[in-house]
Amino acid sequence: MHKLVKVFCDIDDFLRCFHSRMGKNAVNRWYTQASTRWQYDDERSDAHIILFQMSHHRDFKNCYIGYLAHFYKSAFPNLLSYTRFLEVMPTALVPLCSYFANLKSDPTGIEFVDSTSIKVCHNLRINHHKTLACRGKGTMGWFYSFKLHLIVNHQGGIVAAKVTPANIHDTKPVNEMVHSDMNKLYADKGYISKALSSELLEKGVKLVTNVRKNMKKKVMSLWGRAMLSRRFIIETINDQLKHISQIEHSRHRSVHGFMLNMIAGLIAYQLKDNKPQLNLTNAEFNAIAVMAC
Repeated sequence: MHKLVKVFCDIDDFLRCFHSRMGKNAVNRWYTQASTRWQYDDERSDAHIILFQMSHHRDFKNCYIGYLAHFYKSAFPNLLSYTRFLEVMPTALVPLCSYFANLKSDPTGIEFVDSTSIKVCHNLRINHHKTLACRGKGTMGWFYSFKLHLIVNHQGGIVAAKVTPANIHDTKPVNEMVHSDMNKLYADKGYISKALSSELLEKGVKLVTNVRKNMKKKVMSLWGRAMLSRRFIIETINDQLKHISQIEHSRHRSVHGFMLNMIAGLIAYQLKDNKPQLNLTNAEFNAIAVMAC
C-alpha cells in the first residue's frame, strides 16, 4: 500500500504540471481533448498502468478487475470500467513518455550500452501481426521484433533508451543517445566502429570495446578491462526488464499497446529501490576516475 501511495502521489504531482503546460499549447489540441475525456483530474490512471508492471501479475485484466478494483476501490472511487479503460489507454502514451524522461538517471562517467530484442510474436504469426515490427537476426537466429537500445550508468540507472525496428544495426542510434556529460562508454564487440568512435570523441565521450580475433590487439588500461568484464550489469537489467517489468510478451494487438507496455516497464524499473549496480565506494570511484583520465 505504501508503494502504491508513493507512486500515485509522484505521478499526480508530475501530471498536474504536465497538463498545465500542455493546456497552454494550441498545437496539442487533440491531446487536451483526449485527456479531458479521460478525466485525468479525477483518476490519474497512468498510475494503474505502471503499477501493473511493478506487480507480479501477468494478466492486466485480472490485475485491474481482480486486484485494483477489488482491493483499492475506496482509494479510486471514480475508477473506470475495464472496457472504458482500454479505450482511453492510448492517451496515456504522451504523459508516460514525458514522465520517463523526467525519471532518467544522470550519467556518472561510467556508462554501458547494449541492445536487446523485444519479440512480439512467434515467427509463424508474423503475417497476422499489427505492431509494425521488422525481422531481425541475432545469435539465436531470425526473429520478428523491435530492438531496445539502452545506456545505463554503473549504479544501474537508465540514462538513455531508444526503440528501433529489429533490422537497425546496434551502432546506428548510439550517437543520438550519447551526450557530453558521459565520459567512458563500454560496449561489446558488436559496437566496434571507427565512424562511431570518431563521432563520440567529438562529444568528448570515449567508446571502449574489446577487439575481435582477427584484429590487432590494442593497449587498454586495467580500469578499462575491469569495466568491460562488468558489462553483465546491463545484461542483468535487460533480463529484469523482460521478466520482471514484462516489456516483452506476445499479447500486443496494436502499436499503442506495445509502446505503452514498453514505456510503463521502463518506468517501473526506474522506480525500483534495489537496482543492479557495481559496488564502488565514492573514494574508489574518485580515485579510479582520476587514474582513467
